[in-house]
Amino acid sequence: MKREEPHLVLPFFVEPKHLCHMEWTDEAIVLGTKRHGETSVLLEVMTRSHGRVMGLVKGGRSRRQQPVLQPGNSLTVVWRARLENHLGQMTTELLTSRAARLMALPLGTYGMQFISELTRLLPERDAHPYLFQALKVIVDEFEEGDVAGELMVRYELAMLSELGYGLDLEQCAATGRTDDLIYVSPKSGRAVCAEAGKPYHDRMLPLPAFLRGKASSNRVSFEELSQGFELTSFFLDRHVYRPLERNAPDLRKSFIAAVRKDLTLED
Repeated sequence: MKREEPHLVLPFFVEPKHLCHMEWTDEAIVLGTKRHGETSVLLEVMTRSHGRVMGLVKGGRSRRQQPVLQPGNSLTVVWRARLENHLGQMTTELLTSRAARLMALPLGTYGMQFISELTRLLPERDAHPYLFQALKVIVDEFEEGDVAGELMVRYELAMLSELGYGLDLEQCAATGRTDDLIYVSPKSGRAVCAEAGKPYHDRMLPLPAFLRGKASSNRVSFEELSQGFELTSFFLDRHVYRPLERNAPDLRKSFIAAVRKDLTLED
């Protein structure tokens, strides 16, 4: 007589894969929101460990939640979804409120909008903890033009690096020297010293003093900041915006104009 194989009995706590739930909790900074239906919003945040993420916040348009879900605010977010690649739902708790202060000045308004646009260059759900930390620092510094401008230039440089197009500003591409670096080669994205770059002066990009640790004074001038934005603009256009068939956002010009105005008023 043929022996029957026993039936496999799964323990009651094993859940079929199609019913599994994903959940994580993370620190986040609000980048923006979009209306979704009558009462909800799609919330876009930059998180410490999960990168740039979208999630549905039910009741996000309520009087209680609207002030919380404003660009620049820091939150604790809990993200839940049936599967990892689903949109997911978010619940939030306010950690730091910055939105009102940011919206009080053009520098803060344009700065937050521009840095949100920059951060959207990152692939969704791709962790960039260094950029998260940099973003967390910058959103608290949109009050003084020279500080905000310098940090934004550095954020653009960090963005290039995270996207795989980092510049080498530590030593001369031609001689290996680490001093007297005043140019950047538009071909290689590497620093060039004054002696090696002199014959090609008209073809070189200027390397501002604050990026080589030698600012002309305690405060960075708008001229130096303009050189920094010229440098980052050149490589962002080449490596990011042109391949995407896009232009740099107009918010960049608005932010730089706000920096100029702020420094002019101080003078």
